[in-house]
Amino acid sequence: MSSRETVLRRIRQATADLREAPVPVPRGYLRHAPTVAPEDRDGVLALLVERLADYGAEVYRVAEDDLPAALARALATARSAVAPAGLPDAWLAQWYGLVRRDAPPLTHAELDATDAVVTSCAAAIAESGTLVLDGGPGQGRRAPTLLPDLHVCVVREAQVCSAMPEAIGHLDPSRPLTWISGPSATADIEMIRVQGVHGPRRLTVLLVP
Repeated sequence: MSSRETVLRRIRQATADLREAPVPVPRGYLRHAPTVAPEDRDGVLALLVERLADYGAEVYRVAEDDLPAALARALATARSAVAPAGLPDAWLAQWYGLVRRDAPPLTHAELDATDAVVTSCAAAIAESGTLVLDGGPGQGRRAPTLLPDLHVCVVREAQVCSAMPEAIGHLDPSRPLTWISGPSATADIEMIRVQGVHGPRRLTVLLVP
């Protein structure tokens, strides 16, 4: 008997009881942010804004009719921006920079030379200040959200979940999920946060009803 077979035999023996009678997994864990009642939508949205600001993102709450103007302001310093497939043309109607479509897919060099990317999102998590992209319409593939210096993300209020367990139920696990918590950053061994290490150095979130 080989070493591999010996190890696998011992694992099967050690887990035999578990296979016959699986250990029940408790499901009574908290599914919403502990500081905000799940039905308090104003509180949930305020928590998302607070968490994003803590990470160094810029957050603006704008009306639907003001979205094109708000996007033009957010892109004021950008000369070019990637617009993924499915992003409404009207969103960028008041911005006069170069709109680059990612079809056919832009190369990494082309993306790196582009100032910004504009996307929608699949969900947002208030408790952790996280945006979730799943490659759907207006979100595109992952590379364009990682290489340009500025990421402008439009979030619908209805997409904001209180906490992770709630958000998971709204996401399709078979899709390519990208989780974004503020501008790119890392922390060294002393847990000192340093921004602008990889990915966009600036994140602007437009929160729309």
